[in-house]
Amino acid sequence: MSEHVELPFWMAAVLLAFAAWALIEHFLVPALRWMVTQPANQVIDQLSQRLRIGIRPFQRTRRQALIHRLLTDPKVQQATERFALEKKIPLAAAMKRVETYASEIVPRFNAYLYFRVGYWIGRAISRLFYRVRIGYIDSAGIAAIDPDATVVLVMNHRSNMDYVLAGYLAADQAALSYAVGEWARLWPLSALIRAMGAYFVRRNSGDDLYRRVLERYIAMATEAGVPQAVFPEGGLSRDGRLREPRLGVLDYMMRGWHPEGRDLVFVPLGLNYDRVLEDRTLLASLDGKKAGRLRAVSGTFGFALHNLLLMARSEWHRFGYACVNFGSPLSMREYCRSRNLDFQKLAGEPRRQAMASLGNELMQAVGRVVPVVPVALMASVFRGHPGRAFSELELKAEVERLLGRLQAAGARVYVPRGDLDYALTVGLRMLRLRHLVEEKDGLFSANAAEEALLGYYANSIAHLL
Repeated sequence: MSEHVELPFWMAAVLLAFAAWALIEHFLVPALRWMVTQPANQVIDQLSQRLRIGIRPFQRTRRQALIHRLLTDPKVQQATERFALEKKIPLAAAMKRVETYASEIVPRFNAYLYFRVGYWIGRAISRLFYRVRIGYIDSAGIAAIDPDATVVLVMNHRSNMDYVLAGYLAADQAALSYAVGEWARLWPLSALIRAMGAYFVRRNSGDDLYRRVLERYIAMATEAGVPQAVFPEGGLSRDGRLREPRLGVLDYMMRGWHPEGRDLVFVPLGLNYDRVLEDRTLLASLDGKKAGRLRAVSGTFGFALHNLLLMARSEWHRFGYACVNFGSPLSMREYCRSRNLDFQKLAGEPRRQAMASLGNELMQAVGRVVPVVPVALMASVFRGHPGRAFSELELKAEVERLLGRLQAAGARVYVPRGDLDYALTVGLRMLRLRHLVEEKDGLFSANAAEEALLGYYANSIAHLL
């Protein structure tokens, strides 16, 4: 019994490795999983009574289970088989590609990160940069939405701040799921975005297999009632104008909606800003001057440093107002009933025409609720009278005339504090701080060198005139 047993070093190393693996697998991983999920479950329990639209079981499903559902989906499997035949590759290799796509798309929603961390960050960033206001909301229409319906916010896309602002303002109603472009696939940003329930999209992908996997995920989420937010324009407006709708994601949603099931309700949401953080970059891209990643990062750091220096000198001002309007909901059940449509039975050209009509109607609804903010109002006056210099009194008279046209067209004008003089002062100050408007001898005129940027802000409400 007192004899020693000697083991070769390699065997001892193997035994230690197995012991470490057992410790990690059976103790550390379950402990970490509990630490991550327990706060999320507590948040879900607390929010279940407060949220207008509850967190759906689909959002609480483990990510790996959702990926498995995509891999075993009959339509995905059919597309995979076709892909393998066309590319003359083994089916296993094609399935591996599908798994890569599914892992890329499916989020890892965490209620704690969304409502505690994400909400706090969103609120802090929004209030740091802007005076955030809700200008108009169709309270009666939104209150009438069935809590069991799939609600989709349909928004114009002015800035990457749109994600932050809409998520922050809607946080007392629902946990929104976004489609996010490849710009956000940078660690650790990508991990945070996935935890917030967003899914990544490859813009303009020509890969039919990828599009099929994406379609099936969006269809599943829509059928399960997951609240979503979508930008029908498919990207940021480069010149400030509303863009034509791109129908891909909307079409995928319609494929997941069945008239006999829960309703699908689109809520138009209009956003506008006194200053868009990316305005000069977006205008430069019109001329094909697309910034590389290094230049974009250096530009961001330069922008941050400049504003920190202004703060240090007590010369920094917030970037004016950021305003959001919520329009009247559009029930797809009522929409289809009134037009005798059944999207599940439509295919080919009839479906394309029906989707084009729906996309145009949604974009028009969004356009009608885009807020008229002070800078856009003032920029429109200066652009409408190129080369003219205004006294303050003349400027006010022109603003009042323009307001009359906008209100006659049914536009939603946001007048801060209900004081037109204050709105004029705020808009003019923002334009002068950025040297878009110059003052000489008490007269104000547009800076000819900044004509394009002035037009960018005027374009945001051009469709209302």
